[in-house]
Amino acid sequence: MVLTRLLLVFVLTLHICKGNLDGKLLDEMDDTDMEVESSLGNRQVPIQNTITNHPRYKCYSCEAPDCADTTIHAHHCQNAIQCWKSRTRDPEGNESVQRGCTTEHEQLPLYCSQNQKSGNGGPKKRHVSGTGMYNIECCTGDYCNNGSFPVLPPMKATNSLPEANPFLIKMMAAILLPFCFVAALATSVIYCMRRAHKKRMHASRTKYDPETYYTNDDVLRATSAGDSTLREYLQHSVTSGSGSGLPLLIQRTLAKQVSLCECIGRGRYGEVWRGIWHGENVAVKIFFSRDEDSWKRETEIYGTVLLRHENILGYVGSDMTSRNSCTQLWLITHYYPQGSLFDYLNRAAITTHQMITICLSIANGLVHLHTEIFGTEGKPAIAHRDLKTKNILIRANGTCVIADFGLAVMHSQTTNKIDIGNTARVGTKRYMAPEVLDESINMECFDALRKADIYAIGLIFWEVCRRTISCGIAEEYKVPYYDYVSSDPSFEEMRKVVCVDNYRPSVQNRWTSDPFLTGMSKLMRECWHMNPNVRLPALRIKKTLLKLACSDETIKITPDGEVIL
Repeated sequence: MVLTRLLLVFVLTLHICKGNLDGKLLDEMDDTDMEVESSLGNRQVPIQNTITNHPRYKCYSCEAPDCADTTIHAHHCQNAIQCWKSRTRDPEGNESVQRGCTTEHEQLPLYCSQNQKSGNGGPKKRHVSGTGMYNIECCTGDYCNNGSFPVLPPMKATNSLPEANPFLIKMMAAILLPFCFVAALATSVIYCMRRAHKKRMHASRTKYDPETYYTNDDVLRATSAGDSTLREYLQHSVTSGSGSGLPLLIQRTLAKQVSLCECIGRGRYGEVWRGIWHGENVAVKIFFSRDEDSWKRETEIYGTVLLRHENILGYVGSDMTSRNSCTQLWLITHYYPQGSLFDYLNRAAITTHQMITICLSIANGLVHLHTEIFGTEGKPAIAHRDLKTKNILIRANGTCVIADFGLAVMHSQTTNKIDIGNTARVGTKRYMAPEVLDESINMECFDALRKADIYAIGLIFWEVCRRTISCGIAEEYKVPYYDYVSSDPSFEEMRKVVCVDNYRPSVQNRWTSDPFLTGMSKLMRECWHMNPNVRLPALRIKKTLLKLACSDETIKITPDGEVIL
C-alpha cells in the first residue's frame, strides 16, 4: 500500500515538472500528501515538493506584422506563467515585434532569465549575434506585456565583406608562413653570396693570382699563359682607339684582367663575349684553336701603325689563354652595345638622316683602309675582303666602324708586295664580287682586291636603303640576292646568279620619288658593276655621298666629312 502511494507521488511530480497541471491537479496533490502522512502515522516520510507553485496569468499574444499596431490585440494567452514582448532585427536591418506568453517551465530559460523579478518590471534579455539582434522583456501579471515594445540599439556600419572563415585563415597561414620563411631564407642566402662574390671580384682586381682559375654563371676568368708582372703599366696604358693597341709585353697579361660576362655572338671562327676590363666594357673575340692563322692575321692588322681611325674598330690587345686545358686565342676590342649593322637594320627602319650617316661613316672607314700613308712610320694600304653588314658595328652616335680583319690583305708601294697571310678562310659567298666567283681575279694586283671591296659596299648600301623610310614606307630587311639564291648559297649557285645571269639586287619603285634614294641607287649600281674598272674608288664614293648630303640643308657636315647628328 505504501509502495503504491509513493509511485503515485512520483508520477504526479513528473506531470507537475512538465507544466501540464492546472490548479485542480495541485489541490489533489496536497490532499494526497495529507493522506500519505495520516496513513503512515508516527513514521512520517519527508517528501519535499521541488516544484514551485506559480500563479497563472493572462497575456496578449500576436505575431508580426499584426503586432505593428499596438491597439490591436486579437489573441490572448491563458494560464501563463509569464508574459513577454520582443523586438527582433534581421541581418538586413528589418525589424519585427511580437507578444506572447510562457506556459511551461522548460520555456522559462529560453525566453527569460531564471533570476526573475516580480511585478511588471520583469526580466529583460538582449542578444546580438552575427545573424541578427533581438530584445525580450518578460513580466508577470495579467496583460502586463501591453504597451510599447523593447528598443534595440542603432545599427552599426558593417563591413560588406563576408566574415572570414577561421579554418580557411588557419590553412592559409599554415601554407604561406613556411613559404615566406623559405623565400626570406633564400633571399638572405643569395644576398650573402652576391656580397661574397663582389668581395672576391674586388680582391681579384687588386691582386691577380696566376694559379687561380674559376668559373661560375656570372663571370668566367681564364689564366694567362704569361706572368702578371706589369699591372702598374696597364693602369696607365688604356688606348682610346684602334692601332697598335697596348705594348706587346703588356698584352700578354690581358686575359687575367678581363672578366667574361656574357656571350653576345657566335660564328664559324668562335665566339664573341662582353667582358669587363678595369671597370669598362670590352668585346672579347675568342678564336677556336684551328683558326689560329685568322687570329694571328687580325692581330697583325690591328697592330699596324696609324691604323687608328674613328670608323675602324678600336683595338685593345690580343692574348693566348688556357681554360680547362684548352688553348684559347683572345682578341680584345672596344665594345658597342648596339651590335652589328645587320642587327641594327633588323630591329627598326631608319630615317634619311641615319642612312646618310651610316653610309658616309662606312665610306670614311673604307677610304682610310684603302689609302697608303707614306713616311718612316707609314701605313700600308689594306683591302678588307670580307665586308658585310655583320662585320660593321654601330656606335652610340649612329656612325659605323669596320671590324673583322681576318682576311685583310696589306700592300706597300715601297716594296710592291702583297701580304696575303696564311689564313685558309674565304669571304662570304653572298658578298663575293663576280671576278672572285668566276676566279678571274688577279690576286697579285692589289687594286683588284680593292675593287672587290667596292662591290661589297654597293650591296651593303642596298641593304641600308631598303630600311630607309621614304613617303612613310620602308621594306623589311633582306640580305642581298634573297630572292635568287637559298639562305646558305653554294659557290656555284652564286656564280650562276651573279656571273652568268648577271643579276643584281632589285631597286624599289618608290626610290625614284625620293632624291636621296635615287642618288643612292645610282651610286650602288656603279659599285656593283660587272666590270671592276667601272667601279668607283672609295674616295669617289665618299665625295658622292658628301655631295648628296649637302643637297639637304637640314644635314650638317663637318670639314672631315662627318655628319653632325
